[in-house]
Formats: sequence, C-alpha cells, structure tokens
Amino acid sequence: MDSFVIERTYAEQLELSSDDVRQIEAANEESGVNWLFSFLSADRRRTYCLYEAPSPDAIVAAARRANVPVDQIVEVSRVVPAELIAQTG
Repeated sequence: MDSFVIERTYAEQLELSSDDVRQIEAANEESGVNWLFSFLSADRRRTYCLYEAPSPDAIVAAARRANVPVDQIVEVSRVVPAELIAQTG
C-alpha cells in the first residue's frame, strides 16, 4: 500500500469522543485504509495524518463515511524515522 499525508481543517476545535473514533475506524476499515498517526495543530483546528491506502480515492471515501474533512492529500514515497535522520544528518 502507498503512504499519504492528509491535511484536515475543522470549523471548531477538534474534540473526538470514543464513539467518534470508532466511527472513523469503521469507515477506514470499510474503505481499506489504515491510519498510522496524526499531528494536531496548537489551535486544535487542523490535523495532519499519515495513512496507508490503496489510493487517494479510498481516503476520500473513508472521510465521507466518517464525516470528516479532507483538504489535501499528498502521496509520500517513504516514512523515515527521526532516529535515522539524526544519524545521517
């Protein structure tokens, strides 16, 4: 599967309940996408999420099912752990 970074902007500060998380996980599973991790902006209105997915369309389908925004999807060629960057930098 390919890796993608997804930028999402929310109208208000993001507050997810456990039910919200379950809904997002179910939508991801139905669309064949796998969430890896997310960064949350300091104002809690924007997220940057790393996903594995078969395509950008699968990410958009999962987002629609979960009723979450997708502002931008960027395919990334590989994920490099910080420890490796520190060793080579």
